[in-house]
Amino acid sequence: MVSPVRHKIPRTVWALGIVSLFTDMGSEMVHSLLPILLASGLGASALTIGLIEGSAEALVLVTKVFSGYFSDALGKRKPLVLLGYGLATAVKPLFPLATTVSAVTTARLLDRVGKGIRGAPRDALVADVTPVEIRGAAFGLRQSMDTVGAVLGPLLAVGLLWLWHDNIRLVLWVAVLPGLVAVLLLATLVKEPPDVAKRTARLPITREGLARLGAPFWRLVVLGALIALARFSEAFLVLRASERGLELTWVPLVLVVMSIVYTLSAYPAGILSDRIPRIRVLALGMALLVLADVALAVAQDWRLVFVGIALWGLHMGLSQGVLASMITDRVPAQYRGTAFGVFNLASGLALLIASGGAGLLWDQVSPATTFWAGAGVALASVIACMSMRGEPAGAHVTAG
Repeated sequence: MVSPVRHKIPRTVWALGIVSLFTDMGSEMVHSLLPILLASGLGASALTIGLIEGSAEALVLVTKVFSGYFSDALGKRKPLVLLGYGLATAVKPLFPLATTVSAVTTARLLDRVGKGIRGAPRDALVADVTPVEIRGAAFGLRQSMDTVGAVLGPLLAVGLLWLWHDNIRLVLWVAVLPGLVAVLLLATLVKEPPDVAKRTARLPITREGLARLGAPFWRLVVLGALIALARFSEAFLVLRASERGLELTWVPLVLVVMSIVYTLSAYPAGILSDRIPRIRVLALGMALLVLADVALAVAQDWRLVFVGIALWGLHMGLSQGVLASMITDRVPAQYRGTAFGVFNLASGLALLIASGGAGLLWDQVSPATTFWAGAGVALASVIACMSMRGEPAGAHVTAG
């Protein structure tokens, strides 16, 4: 009897994971402090913060459309990945230098453009180098290493805030350094497979051209947009903890707790999605988001807030890498970059609406209402997941 072949996670996936770790370390140092800098230091309202964060994340996802398409057309992923990480690193000094809301907004948007440029080509590169049998595990591993950086960054921010007596701007200067390390590692460690250049494809941006991505992919796009509507910016988690009495020095722990749970769950979730239908894992993740929103809505102090934050992180672990695997399952190999871009365009527009609406509800009604609304949309996404249980479960016609 022939034993099944055991595949190892490719070196390129590990290298991209390490690069993501250092990049996210710096980015989350900034992200964990930015809502407080905007609200307390510069007088921005919750609606303003929601629109900034929603616009920033939407810009990431819109930019992915073009970067993914160009990576397919060029037959090369690494140049765009390097450009994206390099831009995000180059704009980091703008945060400690900013003295107005508009300056912070500009820095945030440029940082997110960098993330958008690198995102789709990087995910396509992971798919290019990974055997289909361990696709979920590979995406889960890269996502998990990314979130290790999201743990270390806010933890470092907490330590530096304590050491430097809550000097936010000085901490923001330190956030520049991990990005420099990431760019150096990317330039030296990440390799493209030699056959990628043979897969050049220019999918016509027309109704007929986009139809080549297939009906299962477009149904996933609709589901992804609904999920994005349920998951507004994590800036509201930071604001909720602060509003419920958490002191400034400890505010970065919000993202630490979320990211630790995310890190511990993403890789196992990816492995699980290689063994059972991915849609079931995704449905479970969205059910956990319902519970997270309920906990955040009813919380009377910061303790229950952290229960909600942990559940939020668990939902991320069971959804983000799984969604990436589901995209790869449903499209031909030569269109992977474009598919990731298109998917994220739809999700980005939905995220902008969700974050703006969350800020409006926060300001005009109450913080609790923001999370009750999120719970309702998350519940709708669970129902939508259950209606897609007949979709492809794993390896699809797109393997290769």
